[in-house]
Amino acid sequence: MGDRLRLAIGVLGNAASLLLYAAPILTFARIIKRKSTEEFSCIPYILALWNCFLYTWYGLPVVSYRWENFPVVTVNGVGILLEISFIAIYFWFASTKQKIKVAAMALGVLTFFIIIAIVSTFIFHDHHHRKVFVGSIGLVASVAMYGSPLVAVKRVIKTKSVEFMPFYLSLFSFISSSLWLAYGLLSHDLFLASPNLVGSPMGVLQLILYCKYRQRGVVEGPSKWDLESKGDRNKSKQLQLAVNDHVTDPKCPS
Repeated sequence: MGDRLRLAIGVLGNAASLLLYAAPILTFARIIKRKSTEEFSCIPYILALWNCFLYTWYGLPVVSYRWENFPVVTVNGVGILLEISFIAIYFWFASTKQKIKVAAMALGVLTFFIIIAIVSTFIFHDHHHRKVFVGSIGLVASVAMYGSPLVAVKRVIKTKSVEFMPFYLSLFSFISSSLWLAYGLLSHDLFLASPNLVGSPMGVLQLILYCKYRQRGVVEGPSKWDLESKGDRNKSKQLQLAVNDHVTDPKCPS
């Protein structure tokens, strides 16, 4: 019964994680349409790629015992493909300065992963020590990934706008983290459970902020003025409409 429950939660965790990894599709559709990365940051996607690399490696028989963590391999393998696609699109439309930053971070992540794979394969000679080594680094990477939305949280609090902190990304992050927390606890694997002790509360925080600020669509300011002329020009008035685009890394429908 315990193994069946663990497998069922692993399948649900896979589904939720796939939705989480696919959630930025609408964001990148917007980037392609506008041919601009706007205020979106590539850091969360690079950190997510780093996390997917590590946990795919963690779940493979080289590190884990046989295929005990097969659900971890499948979802993170798909995550690698999606994150690489997102980063490539971001890189294409980024400014020269942003491209240098993205390339440096992506190259650093790939180099670090290769070093970890080599060390875990040739320095450690049993599954237990390999899991401890890779899992410890994966724990740090996961905390960094789940903590990366704090940049968006800061912007939301400062601007009182949720335009660049999409709803569905926050929702799927919360659901995915909660399911993988349960999976890790049922597997008695703290390296799978521990990161989600950070991810789940972070998802809740983002959802609370989104619900608090999502209705604030009109902001006064000196930019993006629309001029209304109704007869007498002396009665013209200027309005700035900042309407949130309810797109993603995704957003909640009003």
